[in-house]
Amino acid sequence: MTVTADRAKLLADNDLRGGEFCRSYSRLVDEWLQAVFWKAVDGAEGVSLVAVGGYGRGELSPYSDLDLLLLHDGRDASAVADRLWYPIWDQGLKLGHSVRTVKDALSLAAEDLDTATSLLEVRHIAGDEEMSAQLQERARGQWRRKSKRWLEVLARAVDDRHARFGEVAFELEPDLKEGRGGLRDVQALQWARATTAVPLDPGELALGPHYETLLAARVELHRDTNRPGDRLVLQEQDAVAERLGDADADALMKRIAAAGRAIAWRSDEIWHRVKASLDSRVFARFHRDSRIGEGMTLSAGLIHVDDGFDVRADPLIMLRIAAAAAENDARIDRRTMERLHACPAIPAPWPVEARHLFSKLLLSGFSAIPVIESLDQSGLFTVVVPEWSPVRSRPQRNAYHRFTVDRHLCEAAAQASVLAERVDRPDLLVVGSLFHDIGKGYPGDHTIVGMDLVRTIVTRMGYDDEDVATLVRLVELHLLLPDVATRRDLDDELTISFVAERVESVAFLRLLHALTEADSIATGPAAWGAWKAELVDELAERVAHVLGGGDIGEVVRMKIPSDRHKELMAAGRRVLEGVEDRLTVVCRDRPGLFSRVAGVLAINGLDILAASAYTDEAMALEVFKVESSTGPTIHWERVIADLDRALDGKLAIRARLADRARTYRRKAPGTARPAEPTVTFDNEASKDATYVEVLAQDAIGLLFRLTEALAEMDLDIRSARVQTLGHDVVDSFYLRDREMGKVVEWEDLEEIRRAILHALAHAPGHE
Repeated sequence: MTVTADRAKLLADNDLRGGEFCRSYSRLVDEWLQAVFWKAVDGAEGVSLVAVGGYGRGELSPYSDLDLLLLHDGRDASAVADRLWYPIWDQGLKLGHSVRTVKDALSLAAEDLDTATSLLEVRHIAGDEEMSAQLQERARGQWRRKSKRWLEVLARAVDDRHARFGEVAFELEPDLKEGRGGLRDVQALQWARATTAVPLDPGELALGPHYETLLAARVELHRDTNRPGDRLVLQEQDAVAERLGDADADALMKRIAAAGRAIAWRSDEIWHRVKASLDSRVFARFHRDSRIGEGMTLSAGLIHVDDGFDVRADPLIMLRIAAAAAENDARIDRRTMERLHACPAIPAPWPVEARHLFSKLLLSGFSAIPVIESLDQSGLFTVVVPEWSPVRSRPQRNAYHRFTVDRHLCEAAAQASVLAERVDRPDLLVVGSLFHDIGKGYPGDHTIVGMDLVRTIVTRMGYDDEDVATLVRLVELHLLLPDVATRRDLDDELTISFVAERVESVAFLRLLHALTEADSIATGPAAWGAWKAELVDELAERVAHVLGGGDIGEVVRMKIPSDRHKELMAAGRRVLEGVEDRLTVVCRDRPGLFSRVAGVLAINGLDILAASAYTDEAMALEVFKVESSTGPTIHWERVIADLDRALDGKLAIRARLADRARTYRRKAPGTARPAEPTVTFDNEASKDATYVEVLAQDAIGLLFRLTEALAEMDLDIRSARVQTLGHDVVDSFYLRDREMGKVVEWEDLEEIRRAILHALAHAPGHE
């Protein structure tokens, strides 16, 4: 039998999970390597094989690297190394290897953090045990002698790693090993403890159950994918959840988030103490002591409640401390956290000072996030906001959201604080941002549920009826601006009047506009970009003009046809122009013109964001805003050449799209469960066109097939918008019949629906 065959047996045992699997696999590899070693060497003296790193800890996940060090006494060990390494490679195992004397290994460890920490976990496999023991003892001694230096280096490495890999607790696709709150954080704490420079209570490092949660998920990720990996991507979460016995992937991700939070919270606390203890200019700011309020002291970057202060006498002390911590970018001392549990409840309705302190906390911006997180981890934040508990660690497994619900809300409030100067009531902006999605923790439509929850929360907080109504409306309408801006025609009067009627006032519009931006940025990079920002800003500007008493006609004048466009159309010639991100098409009108252009753009890797069309005297004008899916540069010469051929009927659009679909690397799913296609009609959205909204999985040439189907129904496309949501897409069209009017008959609308659904069913990747 081979080691890989034996590993396969272990993998087939589904009851062998997490740390138990890792230890069993490590023992299996130990025994196999010992046999390989004795075949490779003549005797044990002068040469030793040791495991380092994760293998040294006896923690081999199914497809982890084997980190091995061949020690020798100075004699040439290259032949022995070859006889060791080649059998490992022959087994298809990934090997991290080196050949060194003890002195050379220690010399490298004196300068390199990764080497130094790997040698802290040296474990003898075979050969000269005394040599292995010598390396282990001397490596630990060297680490302890340079404690201060290594702690500074390790602290910076931890911070850098967190910045690179994100957070286990709050990311949609967490890195179980390297992320903040991941396996590596626990290992780093063990390395810090090995310095003995900072006394750490063993109880502080009692993170075993949380570590096991992450390790078990990592093992099952390897088992399911048959390859190494640390990032638990969306498409693997269901399988890992099933293997671990979770009810569903949401339950798994909630457990992982809870483990990541616990590890990160403890890690942050310990590293703060380590940094504060180091006599270095880098951490000098942690040594400033000052009184920052009655009963509160800021010392070494920690806020303490004075020993003589009775927290039971001040119901607002928790909010005072939280606001002070955020304002000073400080942490709350652990003992203070424990004492705050004795704090009496804030009387309901809250006094004005309590509301002021809560707003002050949120208006501190991003420094408020770790404060809220620490209060929540200690069970204190739900004392202030009991409704918060269901959103804690709640995953959002969809195309847009990068974070769990609770972290998204904190990020949105922090982003909103940056925009506070744009509104008349910054307090309402940050409070509304913190609670705009709180309904996601409860059954039902999150907006409707959230409105009731927010009404309860802010009434308890003591806001007056007018402010309560404003905050409830912020929740009700928090998706209004982005949805309208990205899906509706902003040059249609009814679009602008619809939004104006909903928001009612310029002051509320400013609040809603700022919340939209904060919410979108906090959602993730896929949810906010220059194009969406431009659309939302344009919509808000037009609505503000109308609410301010301006003429709606002044802001919805058609951008096409311009005077130049009219001249081109009057000339009766074909004109194809590509400039920056816009394509202008002027040619004789014909059925299916829009679909031909859409097909050519798809062939050339261009995605349509928006389109407008106009016809006059048998001439058509179409203007497309596009973006490239293959890079920042658009090669318009090639696009125009293809489009010329397509308009002449000399380009096999369907065949070319099929070829592209076969070679196209599909995006990772944007949701755990891709959307079922839906077709929605609205004949009240425009005076002269029927609005159609299509939700479907994205695919190469999808817009071509949809518009081709609409052309077959003899429908004219006045304008279109395309909103991509990860692996899904929302295509919206303003359609007119052959008389340039709305489609009003139910039978006709149902036939259009049938045509669209048929086109979706036969798009590449949908068959």
